Amino acid sequence: MKVQGTVFKYGNDVDTDVIIPARYLNTTSEAELASHCMEDIDKEFVKNVKQGDIMVAEDNFGCGSSREHAPIAIKASGISLVIANSFARIFYRNSINIGLPILECPEAVANIKAGDVVSCDLAKGLIENVTTGKTFQAEPFPDFIQNIIDKGGLIKSIQSK
Repeated sequence: MKVQGTVFKYGNDVDTDVIIPARYLNTTSEAELASHCMEDIDKEFVKNVKQGDIMVAEDNFGCGSSREHAPIAIKASGISLVIANSFARIFYRNSINIGLPILECPEAVANIKAGDVVSCDLAKGLIENVTTGKTFQAEPFPDFIQNIIDKGGLIKSIQSK
């Protein structure tokens, strides 16, 4: 699967409380969660994000509470991929479970700026900063995990068998 979009970039230790504030956790509506995604760290995010856009962050993205709401809000907002130096362990697993593509690639993070256009071949882990022409190699997921992501998450992957 290939994705391409404009980058929203964030720093270190972006926790689940700023990805989706706790005051919105009483809903299971993906659209409602998306409408509040990142609002405590980036008030303009929901106004500017478009389907297919890409989120880039530094270290320990998704730390904090183990809520699945965080990757759901990101995916439902239109983000097609999150690239970071590193992810908090529970966010990493929750992203796979809900089918949100994520890649760890410090070299890409260091060379991608907010507003850049980035494309990625998820199966190969090949990231291209279309704006600068630079390419970066992330470690792609093994086929069985990529299959879960491609099917839209763990439940959908199991249901398709």
